[in-house]
Amino acid sequence: MWIENDTFREDLERICDSAYLPWAEFAGKTVFITGATGLIGYTAASAFMFYALRSGCRIDVLLLVRDEERARRLFKGQMNDGCNCRFIEGSLEKMPSVPSPVDYIIHCACPTDSAFFTTNPTETICSIFIGTRNVLALARDKKASGMVYLSSMEVYGQIKCREKLGEQDLGYINPLSVRSSYSEGKRMAENLCCAYAHQYDVPVTIVRLAQTFGPGVKSTDSRVFAYMARCALACQDIHLKTSGLKENMYLYTMDAVSAILLLLLRGTRGDAYNAANESTYCSIKDMARTVLDTLGAPSAKVCTNVGGDNQGLYRPEGYLNLNVEKLKALGWRPMVNLPEMYLRMVKTFSNTES
Repeated sequence: MWIENDTFREDLERICDSAYLPWAEFAGKTVFITGATGLIGYTAASAFMFYALRSGCRIDVLLLVRDEERARRLFKGQMNDGCNCRFIEGSLEKMPSVPSPVDYIIHCACPTDSAFFTTNPTETICSIFIGTRNVLALARDKKASGMVYLSSMEVYGQIKCREKLGEQDLGYINPLSVRSSYSEGKRMAENLCCAYAHQYDVPVTIVRLAQTFGPGVKSTDSRVFAYMARCALACQDIHLKTSGLKENMYLYTMDAVSAILLLLLRGTRGDAYNAANESTYCSIKDMARTVLDTLGAPSAKVCTNVGGDNQGLYRPEGYLNLNVEKLKALGWRPMVNLPEMYLRMVKTFSNTES
């Protein structure tokens, strides 16, 4: 998926035209991105390449990937258009040599599947911690000008009230639940970022993303937002394995990328920022109803607690009503609401890998 896709091209043009992003500061720089074949990493890499093509400036994009052949297929359009894109094959656990200078780093790579967290908790927590440690070490070695670590709203744990959550308002996480491998791993990685910022002056900033989706999500994605879209497109009922009462915020992919790029340049070292679209705050059940109505399946139903007790697979019930004023103070504004997020995502369902 590249500029031949009208939806994705519109997103790229919108982010390049963002008045609050000082794009010119990236000219002549080298950007290193982990998790580049994932949704956010791919979108961020594409944004840099599109801006460079459109403006005529040079931005070198280094992409850490596990499978270079797959990455080349994914970025075929960008490479055919002459983008300055280089692949470094390897894993975060055993960071390969990065011979060139690195000015900016975006650390996206991380497991994202709830089922994986519970079936592979050791791999989940170790990959988060070890991978982040290795990327921070790279930032220190290369004397990078900026780094953004992608954390998650799950670091807030169990919140029992609907009040707005600032970056210091953390709740309880049960360390004896294997499902906590993800949220505790993210908390540990955040603290490691703070340690590197304090001890070694590494200019790392943390962004706590709400659940993020948009163009580029695979039609086979197992996460609940993609499942809901598939049901709606097929005019089928949505069967939730929980009560659907958890309340969350969401974020469009390109809005997440604009936050990341802004924090690379303007974020405070060692600090954390919430990134979410406040207009998307709703329960899982309400989101399911919105999806059915938005995608043309108003007669389909939302069924809850299907399949018995599944609570151990998912984040406990609670409220994650994030306060994003800190990020907005830097000029950031989300552009795409929840219904539009779904409409734009499903336009690319059929050709994600092309």
